[in-house]
Amino acid sequence: MVKEMILKLKEVRLRSGLRQKEVADILGISKYTYSHYETLYVLMPIKHLITFCNYFHVSLDYVFGFTDNVCYEKITKDIDKVKISQNLKQFRKTHRLTQEKIALILNIGKGTYADYERGRYLIATPFLYQLCAKYKISADYLLGRIDQVIYFK
Repeated sequence: MVKEMILKLKEVRLRSGLRQKEVADILGISKYTYSHYETLYVLMPIKHLITFCNYFHVSLDYVFGFTDNVCYEKITKDIDKVKISQNLKQFRKTHRLTQEKIALILNIGKGTYADYERGRYLIATPFLYQLCAKYKISADYLLGRIDQVIYFK
């Protein structure tokens, strides 16, 4: 995942003709921090990934390497923790999973996952990726950026 994401971040940036400093300014972070996102030192947090995707009109699914579809036709740019929590809960129930089982899959505490479902915190990038990769479900859907559930092959 990390390698694919790094390649996509860099590809999208280069395609737009921007330097790392310019992308860092868009994200409201230092060039040093952004350069770490592109070089594998640090995994980009969801908050910055969404800002990146919104600015460059690309989907999270594209950045994660789940699809070659660069962007979905209708995409919501705002982060809605209520929508995210509803989608996570619906996903869990559809797959007949308990919070304990998902926490075990993600190697996190049940309380941490429960906080994601309650909308207290945005799900962390590696956990979102892991869920989406394992169950072949759209990250953009789970984060409420698109309304339709999409499963990948």
